[in-house]
Amino acid sequence: MSSAATTPPSVDKVDGFSRKSVRKAKQKRSQSSSQFRSQGKPIELTPLPLLKDVPAPEQPELFLKKLQQCCTVFDFMDTLSDLKMKEYKRSTLNELVDYVTVSRGYLTEQAYPEVVKMVSYNIFRTLPPTDSNEFDPEEDEPTLEAAWPHLQLVYEFFIRFLESQEFQPSIAKKYIDQKFVLQLLELFDSEDPRERDYLKTVLHRIYGKFLGLRAFIRKQINNIFLRIINGFALPLKAEHKQFLVKVLIPLHTVRSLSLFHAQVIRGLLKFWPKTCSQKEVMYLGELEEILDVIEPTQFVKIQETLFKQISRCVSSPHFQVAERALYYWNNEYIMSLIEENSSVILPIMFASLYRISKEHWNPAIVALVYNVLKAFMEMNSTLFDELTATYKSDRQREKKKEKEREELWKKLEDLELKRSLRRDGIIPT
Repeated sequence: MSSAATTPPSVDKVDGFSRKSVRKAKQKRSQSSSQFRSQGKPIELTPLPLLKDVPAPEQPELFLKKLQQCCTVFDFMDTLSDLKMKEYKRSTLNELVDYVTVSRGYLTEQAYPEVVKMVSYNIFRTLPPTDSNEFDPEEDEPTLEAAWPHLQLVYEFFIRFLESQEFQPSIAKKYIDQKFVLQLLELFDSEDPRERDYLKTVLHRIYGKFLGLRAFIRKQINNIFLRIINGFALPLKAEHKQFLVKVLIPLHTVRSLSLFHAQVIRGLLKFWPKTCSQKEVMYLGELEEILDVIEPTQFVKIQETLFKQISRCVSSPHFQVAERALYYWNNEYIMSLIEENSSVILPIMFASLYRISKEHWNPAIVALVYNVLKAFMEMNSTLFDELTATYKSDRQREKKKEKEREELWKKLEDLELKRSLRRDGIIPT
């Protein structure tokens, strides 16, 4: 019986190590697999008949026996031990995957605890320690799970069990409970990207099937580094808003932001990076995505705080930050929002833009600033002229004050010089 289409083709391979994973294992410490319960001696499993070879009435009982057999775990770090039994379990798991995909009537009430027990025995384990807390999935080679030939099939089996038309959450909730979810969330620390992908699918299925666990899952995701659940219904509940403010937005402060940064404005502005230009560019891109879909009524609420920050970005000496901020004026929808509220936004932006047009070191930035000033002038020429006159007047006053300060300092220096000369007797007192 062949596996359904969703089972990746690699499940039929006995050896879970690719050349890449073996090479990485040599570079890392000897620990490159999870800690399983060691049996200490060769494992023997009694061969059972295939499910398809026994009469239908006997299949549920045989199904339970196969589940119990698959509770046995093997040491995959010892590549030479229990080869025959490892292959037998892999073959049995493959059979179970097929069976839950196409069979009917196998999900008796007695099957639920045995399924959860088998899954728990295989996936819940002590993960190997990492070489560094600075592990970067985009740059560093992950430690691949040595037991993947079995683990992959266990995950595949569990997903199809949860997706079965015969699956009854009212029975399963006795066994798939809060403790199970907590253990599942802990596995997201696995370096193996294949396992994390399966975990996301499993958690999503549990979230969809068990209404009573949803609030608990969200609460626990608040407390650990998480994989985000999409699809919150509108209007947002208070707990969802708190989740956003207390968890998602503060995640923007961490060093590895580029791995997970996602959507949202006041919070972004609160945690705006001050010393990392790369992050600033990322924040500006994220803000533009939000502004692309924001309602005009919501835009009005944040426009002053928002454009004070954009004004600072436009004034950045870093070319990419200034350029990314000025690109907002190339977005038609954002331009329409700016035009509708030009009387508020133009006074916030004008001084920075005018100064940059005269002083910025990069000619490309100066050209972009001229385009923005031209757009503002076309939006509201009267206000633009008033701001220009006010800016020039303010600059003249500033220059006058600077000149007065310079003259005052010169007088003070002259006085100090005379005192020194008198003190030294060079000039008469």
